[in-house]
Amino acid sequence: MEYILIADDNEDITDILANYVRREGYEPIVAADGLQAYEAYKKYAPCVVLLDVMMPNMDGFDVCRKIRKDSNVPIILISAKGEDFEKIMGLDIGADDYIVKPFSPSEVMARVRAVLRRMKTVTEVPAATEQQIILGNMRINLDEYTLYIDEKQIKLTKKEIETMWMLASNPNKVFTRDNLLDSLWGYDYYGDSRTVDSHIKRLRAKLEHVEHKDWSIKTIWGVGYKLEVIKA
Repeated sequence: MEYILIADDNEDITDILANYVRREGYEPIVAADGLQAYEAYKKYAPCVVLLDVMMPNMDGFDVCRKIRKDSNVPIILISAKGEDFEKIMGLDIGADDYIVKPFSPSEVMARVRAVLRRMKTVTEVPAATEQQIILGNMRINLDEYTLYIDEKQIKLTKKEIETMWMLASNPNKVFTRDNLLDSLWGYDYYGDSRTVDSHIKRLRAKLEHVEHKDWSIKTIWGVGYKLEVIKA
C-alpha cells in the first residue's frame, strides 16, 4: 500500500482530502501539526506529502526543509496566502507545487497525479545511463539528486536538479518554456512560463560562482532555453 501524507490543522480539510486520496487508491496518513507530519513522514515513507503552510509546532516550510535533507519525495504546499514571494520561497526550499486555499479537492488530486507523473518522466529520460550524466566538468546523479562541478557539490533544489538533468540530457537542444513547464511541472500544473524563467534565473545565480567553460545555459529569446556545449 502506498501512503499519502496529509498535514493540516483543519480537520474538515483533512477529512475531505483523505476521502479523495482513498478514491485514488492510496492510504491517507493524517497529521494535525508540523511535528506530527514530520514523524509520520519518517514512519510511513509516503509517496506524496501534502503540507499546510500555517500549522502549529512547526510550519509547513520548516517541515519541507527537514524532509528535503534526506528525501526527494514530492511535496505540495497548501496555504491560504497566495503572495508570489511565498510561492517562490516554497519552491526554492524544494516544494514541487503550491496550492492556494480555497481549493477544489479534485484539483489537489490532479496536482498529486502530476507530480507522480513527473517523477516517473524525469527518471525515464533515455539520453542518460545509470541515472548519471557527465558533461565536461559537470556530473549530475539523479539517484542522489546531486550536481558536482569539478567535484564540488553545488547545492540545488530538487526542481533545479531536474531542470539541469533535462537540459543536460539533451545538450544544444532548445526547449521552449512550455516544454520545460510540461515536462518538469506537469500538464496539470496551474502555473505559467514565468515559473520556468524564475527557476532558470536562480539556477544561473548558483552556477555563476563556479567555472564552467565547456557549457552554459543559453536563453533563446522568444523561445526558451538550452544547455549549450562549447566545443574546443
